[in-house]
Amino acid sequence: MKIILLILLTIQTIFANTTFTNEENSVFQEDAYKQLNTQVEDDTFSSSGLDYLNEEDVKTVPTSKNLYLSYIQFPQNIYKNQRFEISIKALITTEDFDRIETRFVDSKNMNVLNPEQAWMAVDNNSFENRFYFKAYEQDFIMPTFQVLLYKNDQLIDFAYLKPKDIRFSKLAKGDNSFSNVIASELILNTYKTKQYNNNELLTIIDIDAKNSNLEDFYLNDFSKDQGISSIEDEYPEQHLLYYVVAPIHKKRLNFTYFNTTSKSFQRISIPLELENELVSTQTDLNPNSSNLELYKKVALLVLLLIFIILFIWKRKKSYLLVILILIIIAILNLMPNKKAVLKNNTMVYILPTNKSTIFYQLDNFKNVEILNKKNEFIKVMFNNNGNKVIGWVKEDSFVKN
Repeated sequence: MKIILLILLTIQTIFANTTFTNEENSVFQEDAYKQLNTQVEDDTFSSSGLDYLNEEDVKTVPTSKNLYLSYIQFPQNIYKNQRFEISIKALITTEDFDRIETRFVDSKNMNVLNPEQAWMAVDNNSFENRFYFKAYEQDFIMPTFQVLLYKNDQLIDFAYLKPKDIRFSKLAKGDNSFSNVIASELILNTYKTKQYNNNELLTIIDIDAKNSNLEDFYLNDFSKDQGISSIEDEYPEQHLLYYVVAPIHKKRLNFTYFNTTSKSFQRISIPLELENELVSTQTDLNPNSSNLELYKKVALLVLLLIFIILFIWKRKKSYLLVILILIIIAILNLMPNKKAVLKNNTMVYILPTNKSTIFYQLDNFKNVEILNKKNEFIKVMFNNNGNKVIGWVKEDSFVKN
């Protein structure tokens, strides 16, 4: 009897210290949060990575896994300030989502140049994206890709893609002729040299390049009186107008760029020779006459024609909406430059600076086309005895209507 009583007392003690609940935690929620923490540990995330997804976010993710990431293209070697491309693929095994978001976790000494790039559907389940990067220092760290699926702004799945190792190199250390440009192709279109003042010459350089970083172009052998006049960036193609002021005794302008196709330095040499015609009489200095602008306009018209044919064939209202949008864009792009009238005695400058050489002064009122604006200067084009003249005038030089 004493034994039975002892057993009953033991059972009562056990149940007295136990709390029962009807609420049961989801096994997947625990596994999902465990998966997140495991990924963070494996990919050596810092706390900034955890800020994107917390426990409450993960609890909303369904039990099935629908998002898988992989690399399509990843470079093995890069150079300082080089633009390089990384392509990734997302395999999505569900159609029940309306948004894909990409985040870049824990990078250092590098930039993502197109972080908002939209994903492109390859087929029903596959999506691809291309991101462009620049790294600046030896100790740079590539970001981990964090891709999230949403439905009605509700997180439904997420995945991480850890970066691979990339070798980093610096080019042309101590070589003053290196222009800082790394490109798969660089073409010198044209150049013009004119008298800037009694002791210096002004040279304008027109360059096209592919897979390049023309925004970093710099000539170390010359003074700081140089810079970008204009740059068009439709990566992987770029178009650059660059000006540099050189001593009058300088005979050539030499620079090199690194060609990623041949993996060698290519040398460009420009003779600094004065010419009789004005530096601005060249239509190549008109930004609206560049090859890139021409290609964009042709592509726009071809795209418009395709959708017109599709509308005639399919008779879908959505095609008509696209046609109307393309027509508006075409009108805006194909519209001629604005016209204006310059005052008598207006000074025309070579560059948009007050210290620039005045190469022309109007002797009467002149009709001009407006090409561009930079600070308080306006770039204009007009006819002078049958020649097209392009230069900069101050914005208060125009006749008011």
